[in-house]
Amino acid sequence: METIISYLDNMFAAFPRTSQILKLKEELLTTMEEKYFELKREGKSENEAVGIVISEFGNVEELMREVGVAPEAEHTFGPVLSMPETEQYLAHKKRVGLLVGLGVMLCITGASLLIALSNLLSDVGMMVGMITMFLLVAAAVGLFIYSGMQSEAFKYLQSDFILPGDLRASLQRQRQAFMPTYTFAIIVGVGLCVLSPVLLFATMLASDDITTYGVVGMLLMIAAAAFLFVYAGNMKQSFSVLLKLGEYSKVNQEQNKVIGAVAAFIWPLATVVFLLGGFLFKAWHVSWLVFPVTALLFGAFSAVYSITKGSAGKSG
Repeated sequence: METIISYLDNMFAAFPRTSQILKLKEELLTTMEEKYFELKREGKSENEAVGIVISEFGNVEELMREVGVAPEAEHTFGPVLSMPETEQYLAHKKRVGLLVGLGVMLCITGASLLIALSNLLSDVGMMVGMITMFLLVAAAVGLFIYSGMQSEAFKYLQSDFILPGDLRASLQRQRQAFMPTYTFAIIVGVGLCVLSPVLLFATMLASDDITTYGVVGMLLMIAAAAFLFVYAGNMKQSFSVLLKLGEYSKVNQEQNKVIGAVAAFIWPLATVVFLLGGFLFKAWHVSWLVFPVTALLFGAFSAVYSITKGSAGKSG
């Protein structure tokens, strides 16, 4: 019954809250309740009863056209989510977080092995390191593609859907229970990123001969941090998508596409600059700065773009 109430709340959200509309809503709810309990007495299951009621009485837009009421704004209605669907999506996002996080770790680890082997074995090490790096990157790309293909099954969540009230409350409790874990993961990840140059500086002070190993250690710490960011971020994202919170609200979905496209370009570019600076100019002690500088510039772009689009949306 809660699903039917949530369905009506979402369907009537597009129409003005006049006394006429509220009366129509109450009458329709009463009719749907009577049909629901009649079906339950006939032995129908919860899902069967809800599905039949919505299919018979759920065409609110047609009802509004009959009484001459137009919606205040364009409104799209989607499927009603069930508990099994949300549990499958949460499990999927957890698995994707692990796979994508591992893929990112493999990419960064491959670069660190290339640097280490090149320093240890000279030209032979360079060749072995290149082969190893490409193998790890290939494995990472495979993980990315597999995760993307698995995500296709949940693409419908990018559009409008209806989340029943009891299910929303359950997801909110789960999200609240997860947030301390998310906060801890972000703190540890940021700590690793901040401390990672310490190894580089320490090896530079000790001897120029071991500076390369400082770079390797720094990259491995960044790899661990990246895994934490991806895994925890995916879990938090799953709740945000289902509950349509913050950046996943309808208003911000278009902004996310643009910012995501920029991120997909700028971070690989930063990695290329880092490797070129190290291998071609032997400037490992300087080229690592490309990562914090990129982070600052990307953060500034995201903030400015969001503010600009938000202002444009309000003025429009």
